[in-house]
Amino acid sequence: MSALAGFDPPSSHLYRRIKWNLLALLGCLFFGMFLSGCIAVENRTAGNLIIPIQVDGRQTSVSVPIGTTAQGALDRAGITLNQLDRMEPPGYTVLTEGQSIRVIRVKEEFLQEEVVLPFESQVVQNESLPEQREMIIQTGKNGLLQRTYRIVYEDGQEVSRSIFKEERLVEPKAEITMIGVQKPFTPYPIPGRLVYLAGGNAWVMEKSTGERRPVVTTADLDGRVFSLSPDGNWLLFTRKSSRPAGEEINTLWMIDLEQEDARPIALRVSNIVHFADWVPGQGLTITYSTVEPRTTAPGWQANNDLFIARYAPTGMILETEKIIEANYGGALGWWGTQFAWSPDGELLAYAQPDRVGLVDLETKSLKPLVDITPYQTRADWAWVTGLGWSPNHQVLYFNTHAPKPGLDNAESSPYFDLSARLVNSGLTLSLVEKSGMFGYPVPSPRLSDGSYLVAFLMNASREQGETGRYWLTVIDRDGSNLKRVFPDEGKLGMEPQKVAWSPEPMEGDTPWIACIYQGNLFLINPVTGDYRQITGDGLIEKIDW
Repeated sequence: MSALAGFDPPSSHLYRRIKWNLLALLGCLFFGMFLSGCIAVENRTAGNLIIPIQVDGRQTSVSVPIGTTAQGALDRAGITLNQLDRMEPPGYTVLTEGQSIRVIRVKEEFLQEEVVLPFESQVVQNESLPEQREMIIQTGKNGLLQRTYRIVYEDGQEVSRSIFKEERLVEPKAEITMIGVQKPFTPYPIPGRLVYLAGGNAWVMEKSTGERRPVVTTADLDGRVFSLSPDGNWLLFTRKSSRPAGEEINTLWMIDLEQEDARPIALRVSNIVHFADWVPGQGLTITYSTVEPRTTAPGWQANNDLFIARYAPTGMILETEKIIEANYGGALGWWGTQFAWSPDGELLAYAQPDRVGLVDLETKSLKPLVDITPYQTRADWAWVTGLGWSPNHQVLYFNTHAPKPGLDNAESSPYFDLSARLVNSGLTLSLVEKSGMFGYPVPSPRLSDGSYLVAFLMNASREQGETGRYWLTVIDRDGSNLKRVFPDEGKLGMEPQKVAWSPEPMEGDTPWIACIYQGNLFLINPVTGDYRQITGDGLIEKIDW
């Protein structure tokens, strides 16, 4: 054993060499694997995309992994888009090698300019003026349009300009010149003053139908109120408002007819649709009822209120008192309430779609007298009867809604009767059956024998409700001696209207009746049926005498 201890056989030496060679080989393998891993990481870093970005007048770049979207590249670069900004390519685009991004800064601004709208010139022929005489009844006024442009800038450069909106700040007002034409009708003497509304202007006749002069030439009278004072010296009227209809419908005015160069006086009252009138015997004292404007049909919501106001000749308000508070007005009260003073100023009647009554001025309340079946119009209007007082305030004339036999719904009946209420006895009489819904009864002044007549409109077809034309008809105060006086048999009937009696007799002991027929003024003798055409231009809208 001792001899062999220091001896290393050849086979053992070979084994060690093989062992070390194997260990060296394994080391090389592990080192190769390590190097290959490093090379792989280096290759992934080299696979990122370098994306150029053009923004705000400069160019930058950002390194992003393959598969990144354009929006992702901006996020990585810390670039924020404002609300209107855009980019090329779109943000959802997946980027590839060689692509770049452009950020376009977009800004908009609004520029306003005012554009003058020139007025038009109009010529209106009128036989109320002497032949060939010209009169400017409305001065022209330019309108004003506000135009707003939208201007778009991209990277500071204007790329588009378009009209964003247009708003008319002031409507142009036409210049209207009235030129006199030959009057084909013979002038006739008349008592008192006769006023008429034509083309939005007020005119007055005095002493003769040939003596006419303009009173208000603003061309904006709407005809809702057009009333002479009981002494004939003042005119009460309404003018269209210049404000939007949803804010104000009209305004109330008066003018002195004694002065030829008088100017209209604003009464500082607005939104009068159904009623404003003088209080008989009280000078410059008026009563009126108001509405609230609406943008939906019919254009208002009635307040059904009642005010009394006293004015100085200058228009200064001396006193105002509320007689009736705003109220719902009964059935169909949204439409409104009508009122009428007796000629002596003793009583004030009112009418609503479902009743007629009196206003108690002491208790400031409404006292119903007669219930009326409301008429179902199935539209955006309501029927309210006209009211007419006898000269001594003893009888109130109006229309009532009568039933039609066999009709289940009484509110749909086409029948309307002319009725009278005897105030003292409380008796209601039906004077003329099936006379029509728009009768507008108007008693005459007292005749020489102390009696009076009643003029009203009778529907030419008694089966028609809200449609059809009318005849001017006259009866005695008790409903007897019914007589159709105008127009002649076979001619087209009249439009619904309230006629006017002359304040004094003409040609004898009988007052005449003024009415509008086909837009012209006619004077009619209620006894003989004779009539005289006074105008022929077809422009008359309202009258009072």
